[in-house]
Amino acid sequence: MMKLSKPTVLNQQPLKNRIAMAPMTTYSGQDNLFPSQAEIDYMKLRACDVGLTISPAISINHQAQAFENQITLKSDDFIEPMRPFVKAMQAGGAKAIAQLHHGGRMNVPKLYQNPQDIVSASAVKVPREGFVVPRPLSIEEIKTTINDFAEATLRAIYAGFDGIELHGANTYLLQQFFSPHTNKRSDAYGGSLSKRLRFIRELIEAVTTVIDQYAPKDFIFGYRFSPEEIESDGITLDDTTYLLDYLKDTKLDYIHASMGHYEQSSLRDDDEKTPIVKTLLSALNKQKPLMGSGGLRHFEDLQKAETLGYDYMAIGLPLIADPKAVEKIFNKQKPNQKIIKSSLPQPLYEKLYKNKDRFKKRGITF
Repeated sequence: MMKLSKPTVLNQQPLKNRIAMAPMTTYSGQDNLFPSQAEIDYMKLRACDVGLTISPAISINHQAQAFENQITLKSDDFIEPMRPFVKAMQAGGAKAIAQLHHGGRMNVPKLYQNPQDIVSASAVKVPREGFVVPRPLSIEEIKTTINDFAEATLRAIYAGFDGIELHGANTYLLQQFFSPHTNKRSDAYGGSLSKRLRFIRELIEAVTTVIDQYAPKDFIFGYRFSPEEIESDGITLDDTTYLLDYLKDTKLDYIHASMGHYEQSSLRDDDEKTPIVKTLLSALNKQKPLMGSGGLRHFEDLQKAETLGYDYMAIGLPLIADPKAVEKIFNKQKPNQKIIKSSLPQPLYEKLYKNKDRFKKRGITF
């Protein structure tokens, strides 16, 4: 039996295996941003065969919502409605991780009556239609945002989650502060690598304080990051090595690399064919476990991911198409690759179907 399929322990929490359900946006909360029954059913159906379920991104304050019907922990009013969702994520013994999130400049503007609520590290617009120039957060607002993450962590604890993951990837707010492309500040939160890391460092310190004070001793703490950006002034692997050098000395229990494929090589250097994971593992120096993502579809992928050195793997699209994908992969069977409309919340199905041509290239049909 392979390491990735064996039972293990993460911060004293027993896991049935080292596979996580990847955090995937569902657009399926209620209009009041409580989890919907359809979203609860969707999670429960897919949680049974994984060791960890990582929630869709959960917004942490009124400026954090990035897309329609995104569930939230922005106030105490959302603790009780979140509990059935958490129990669904724990189906079959899986551990439930709340991914805490702030969209920053990536927020959909139509969700905000006041354009000033679209905020970021600096006034750098997303170079796509439909986005607006964000307002830079003041230093006082940065402190407030960090506190909002800490309070959302406390609410996640009260709601019954087994851990939290800070969403520092996919060009959202945490990454916007770390990236030289989106952070043009000249104060204590911008400029040098050290200053661009400051927001993340203070955030992790604040969340760690809450976990130490209020959470069970086995509460899991993770961090998700994107290794590179394609912009000429974006994040490089050298930047990421600096980030990981900091993260490996924190109280994090795992670090989650967000990539399109687990074998992915550099996005910035076409001549470099070495998988990025080699750089990441070298930087971590076995001080923190690394979770990979992207492209895990067959038993052979599982073998390759383990050979490359990943400690955990997150699986996404195959679980959307086939709730039993993990069991089938372990048994060297091919998961179903046709999206079944009745097994998904309607808003999620509609989003997927709208992009069906892109998913067909990945073997997924409708």
